Amino acid sequence: MISFPRTDLARQMVPALMGRTLFGDAHNGLFLSGPRRTGKSTFLQADLKPALEAEGVVVVYTDLWEDTGRDPATVIADAIGKALEPQLGLVARAAKKAGLDKLSLAGWLQVDTSRIGRVDGLTLVDALRALHETAGKPVALIIDEAQQALTSERGEVAMTSLKSARDQLNRRDEVNLMLVMSGSDRDKLMRLVNSNAAPFFGSQVQRMPPLGADFIAHVAGLIEAQRPSLAPVDQAALQQAFEAIGHRPQLFMSTLDGVLSPFSGIRGRFEKALLEASSEHSRRDEEEMESTFLGLKPIEQVVLWRLLEMGGRFRAFDAEALRFYGELLAQPVSVGMAQRALESLRERSPVLVWKSARGEYAVQDAAMHRWFDERRRNGTWPPVPRQVQGLGDD
Repeated sequence: MISFPRTDLARQMVPALMGRTLFGDAHNGLFLSGPRRTGKSTFLQADLKPALEAEGVVVVYTDLWEDTGRDPATVIADAIGKALEPQLGLVARAAKKAGLDKLSLAGWLQVDTSRIGRVDGLTLVDALRALHETAGKPVALIIDEAQQALTSERGEVAMTSLKSARDQLNRRDEVNLMLVMSGSDRDKLMRLVNSNAAPFFGSQVQRMPPLGADFIAHVAGLIEAQRPSLAPVDQAALQQAFEAIGHRPQLFMSTLDGVLSPFSGIRGRFEKALLEASSEHSRRDEEEMESTFLGLKPIEQVVLWRLLEMGGRFRAFDAEALRFYGELLAQPVSVGMAQRALESLRERSPVLVWKSARGEYAVQDAAMHRWFDERRRNGTWPPVPRQVQGLGDD
């Protein structure tokens, strides 16, 4: 995988997060959405984190998808605890060297960082305050796939605590706590900001800009440097292939590697083969979703259909939904039947439906929404089983 720094984008975000821009609300929380595998996590860790650290900010990064078996609240608390631990050690050593028996840190030097966020441990608010005061620097907390916090009650409480910490630590002219939260599904991430009960109500979800023409020019330059006989590379064709593959840089580069490999059998120009290979990836993704949908029970199909159609407005068991299910199945559908269908969709592997602690539902993979919308536009929804021609047929 090639390295393609997005330092300009990171430098634009840093002043906004630190409250140094005239307009914008990023200092109250920056929420970024973008499809999976399009480079969000790489940008957050390789570009934004170093850019903030260069400004003297202590950066805490955590990914809530890294271990989905753990409660999101615990994952967040552990990340803060790991960042706080060395700071406490530094302060303790400084105090000992100065001959001080006590420090005005409200007992933080004796805190068990492994118990942050628990009933008998330091609260998230106090832990972040301790990190800020012991480091003597602003703190930025970056939470990747932040929507996963909503899948547990403790995770929801943690989000509310982070909002409280932001309000307590920040002043009108001084930002001491910056919050950056990303998500691969805008619909899910919106649940952090779009209702009175949402912890960050009033904030905006921004679209993470996909890699663009500068990335394509960089890739073209690498190809021309390594394979001068291919110069000039058709950058328009590369851009088209990148778009066909869903702006996913890792998948794009592996497809490109395959086309340029000496074992591919391709001689001369490679752009046409790259376009064909990229389109083939897209076609296989669509076929996989179609196969998954057709493999569901009829009741599961219509519940998933309703979820795809309604998005954030989905209400699984209201009268309109039950009527929708019943009309498509030509039989009455009860709340219990719909509930069992949803649970079955959540228990499948891979999981098809996401559920929040509040009982809200969403499609697990946002790519399924794009597949659904495309088929609706093309008039090919719903998918129908393909006819299998018999061996004796002409």
